[in-house]
Amino acid sequence: MRWARKEEKNYARRYANEYHLLRALFQGFAVYIMFYPFFKIVYNLKKEGVENIPKSGSYIYAGNHVSMFDPLFVSYAIGKPIVYMAKKELFGMKKLGWWIKRLGAFSVNRDKPEIATFKTVREVFKTTWSMGIFPQGGIKENRKIENIERGFVVIAKNAKADIIPVSIVGFEGYSKKPFSQNIRIVIGTPISYKLSVEEIIQEWSKQICNNTGFENCMQYKQTEVIQTCA
Repeated sequence: MRWARKEEKNYARRYANEYHLLRALFQGFAVYIMFYPFFKIVYNLKKEGVENIPKSGSYIYAGNHVSMFDPLFVSYAIGKPIVYMAKKELFGMKKLGWWIKRLGAFSVNRDKPEIATFKTVREVFKTTWSMGIFPQGGIKENRKIENIERGFVVIAKNAKADIIPVSIVGFEGYSKKPFSQNIRIVIGTPISYKLSVEEIIQEWSKQICNNTGFENCMQYKQTEVIQTCA
């Protein structure tokens, strides 16, 4: 019975006391000891813009989404504990689910957001951890920034947390060949949560596209963001 109750845990609802020193150390171990050597050898991974990382406080780090490695890429560049939002389906996967649960991610129902998710956000910002979000939702391979949902802005405003864009540049597909790619993680300048929803989406899209060279389909016009790509 105890095992059954453990497996039934709702990972949309997590608490501040789950984000402790041991979990932070485990996340750092996974990023820098287990995965970074592989990323450095295969992808020649580098980071830029570290001067834009605030010295203290909790923020929302929002990146473009090009691969399943993106949370590890972002955590490597920021160098601080980060809680990621992840679609609930991932938590049911045997191997990947094990990792994301223990690294501290919490689940999100894309079709029907749960109240538990928003409560978890409040819990995270009671700690020294920051939050990681990918506003595009799923992984995108079309080199466009489009169909950005407002959810990450709503979270930022509710938490009163500024958003820092993180651009993942140069990913050309999964590889095992040494130095087959050159990936840069570029940390942008903070975007104030006090701006309007439309201004935040436009500024995030602009910074990501300026660094990645992706097509910016989210254009700001008067008081709204309009989709411009076909």
